[in-house]
Amino acid sequence: MTSPIVNRKDLDFLLYELLDVEQFVQRERFAEHNRETFDAAINTAHRLALEHFHPHNRKGDSNEPTFDGEKVTTIPEVKQALKLLAETGLMAAGQDFELGGMQLPVTIAQTCTAIFKGANISTFAYAGLTTAAANLILAHGSEDQKARYVPHMLSGRFFGTMCLTEPHAGSSLGDLRTRAEPQADGSYRLTGNKIFISGGDQDISENIVHMVIARMPDSPPGVKGISLFIVPKYLVNDDGSLGKRNDVRLAGLIHKMGYRGTTSTMLNFGEQGDCTGYLVGEPGQGLACMFHMMNEARIGVGLGAVMLGYGGYLHSLEYARNRRQGRAPGQKDPNSPQQLLVEHADVRRMLLAQKSYVEGALALCLYGATLVDDQKTHPDPAAREEADRLLAILIPVIKAWPSDYCLAANSLAVQILGGYGYTREYPVEQFLRDNRLNPIHEGTNGIQAMDLLGRKTRQQDGAALKSLLTAMRATADQAAAAGSPELGAQAVALQSAADAIADTTAELLELAGAGGHDRFLANAVHYLDMVGHTVIGWMWLRQGLAAEKALQGQPHDADFYHGKLAAGRYFFGYEMPKVHYHSELLRRREDAPLTTDPNWL
Repeated sequence: MTSPIVNRKDLDFLLYELLDVEQFVQRERFAEHNRETFDAAINTAHRLALEHFHPHNRKGDSNEPTFDGEKVTTIPEVKQALKLLAETGLMAAGQDFELGGMQLPVTIAQTCTAIFKGANISTFAYAGLTTAAANLILAHGSEDQKARYVPHMLSGRFFGTMCLTEPHAGSSLGDLRTRAEPQADGSYRLTGNKIFISGGDQDISENIVHMVIARMPDSPPGVKGISLFIVPKYLVNDDGSLGKRNDVRLAGLIHKMGYRGTTSTMLNFGEQGDCTGYLVGEPGQGLACMFHMMNEARIGVGLGAVMLGYGGYLHSLEYARNRRQGRAPGQKDPNSPQQLLVEHADVRRMLLAQKSYVEGALALCLYGATLVDDQKTHPDPAAREEADRLLAILIPVIKAWPSDYCLAANSLAVQILGGYGYTREYPVEQFLRDNRLNPIHEGTNGIQAMDLLGRKTRQQDGAALKSLLTAMRATADQAAAAGSPELGAQAVALQSAADAIADTTAELLELAGAGGHDRFLANAVHYLDMVGHTVIGWMWLRQGLAAEKALQGQPHDADFYHGKLAAGRYFFGYEMPKVHYHSELLRRREDAPLTTDPNWL
């Protein structure tokens, strides 16, 4: 195993052979870059991750942060790693040069992020939240807010959080009760409680910039009455120095199954009646503003799930290549040498499943990042609009599919190690525990499914779904014309899956139009699985085309490309048929979840 984090050859393949990220250097924003600068950033990230993030991943899990009633204490390696991250400039890799950033394409910045998440997702979470909060302020904050907070966040001096969830409401944001009272000086006084706030307190940064949603007096009920506020732990003076301690208090830490190195907090705002906050954007537009950070976080969740799954795959692959156990089914001689685990067909099945999930999902996440780059920098307005449509419909898939199936990959990694995999002496059990959070936070996967079916398929008269189906069918047409029997068969399967999505969606929307909203959304998770599997199949067909092209040149690393084709063959043979299972279930309108009396459960 050359790296416990990621197969670097896979990254190069995805970036340069599949996604052709070198095209971005033709755009004005990235004109100072080339493949060498891209590789330098990725190499720096990988070196820093191996040397300063990965070594304390287990230690952070075994020694989670503590709270003595006055202050939080984290292991010292966390602060040191994040200090180095900021000093290398990688914390602001995608930001403007004027903000101290590298002005790298989002795709390259996200590749660096993936490496850090794979090395130590708990430590990197502090930086990821901070970058997302800074981006939110840049998008919706006033000029004073941008100047007062963003430079210090991107330099690592201040960290950021996202404060949405309340104890009584969970994901039901429309029911939040935190209040914001306007003051004569234009500020607000906040009172309320938030829970499950990652990074809500720590001993790493000088200050914490909380992005808080709350209600103003007389605001309407539901999500339309929500506004967004900056609430710093310490007020910030005009010169950037810290002022008085704000009335934001840590009520306690939450002790988690995994992701233990990141503090999860309960915060009280305004216990003493003196919690100062500053409105971001317009009143009542808080959730719309916050979605800028939430969408970034949802892509980040998918990417984190991929990298945890990827780490489990690499470790179980290494174990299977070195551990001898059992013999071939036809070998009856007990004196014959034992086989390597990787030589057993069922172990190879589990490895292929992991490979198909994690490498397919990584391709999807990085493809999503190219859409962000196109959305922001493509010279053609029509291409920018197309990228915007594709990204909108893919965000719930990017968040949810990897967090379901890369979690399944982690379970397979434990299975391959057998009893050893269930012990703390091997890292695969921690990957499984860490990854279990991802189907839950930033909107549960059930919420993502309802967003995909209930909103995204209907926006602009279904324009986003039409764009996605058109793109997938174009790849199928390309594969059908490529002359490979195997890829040709996969092209037919992808076309069939796209047809199933189109037909199923039409029937479901007809049901919704007839007033059957409960029945329409009752099986939304099956709809997300149907779309998600088809999208990953699309990613694998694209990878198959790129692999076939590379093999025509007789590369020295032919095994890598044959591995891509094998994983694609596995996904189309074992996973793609599930698309039609989900389609059939949706179209016959199974109603057990609706018709079962709660008293029967």
